[in-house]
Amino acid sequence: MDKGKTAGQQNMQPEIKIRAMRIEDYPQVRALWMTIRGFGIRSIDDSLEGVSRFLRRNPSTSVVAEAAGHVIGAILCGHDGRRGCFYHVCVREDFRKQGIGKAMAVFAMKELQKEEINKVSLIAFKQNAVGNHFWKSVGWTFREDLNYYDFTLNDANITQFNQ
Repeated sequence: MDKGKTAGQQNMQPEIKIRAMRIEDYPQVRALWMTIRGFGIRSIDDSLEGVSRFLRRNPSTSVVAEAAGHVIGAILCGHDGRRGCFYHVCVREDFRKQGIGKAMAVFAMKELQKEEINKVSLIAFKQNAVGNHFWKSVGWTFREDLNYYDFTLNDANITQFNQ
């Protein structure tokens, strides 16, 4: 036991702070991404330069959760002037099921509302059982009435999935 702490204090989780993401958070955010099994990291979009570009375009909508000065959760959130989108939503495994993901999502959605964005979407891989369960449990609507399409504009932007 650390000196100066009672047994009750030993087991207490640190205070969680939810705030806007800054580019200075990138090393910790990237390190967090690398711990998430099945997470797809793009070589260009998720580089320091790619995330910096994203944050310049969306300076207030992306979010991190901090505990004791360490990033333990993150959402990249941006919009096109019409609809918001969440990317790379994650919470460190030992901090899950404490409401951190929901608190980050609410923070990002409030920032979108300030910019007069009325709807937000996200993509969750079908095999992401944890993520799909989470989004359904916090009231998001699973859309069965549409198909999702994408088109690659830069073949150098390679996705690697964490094992």
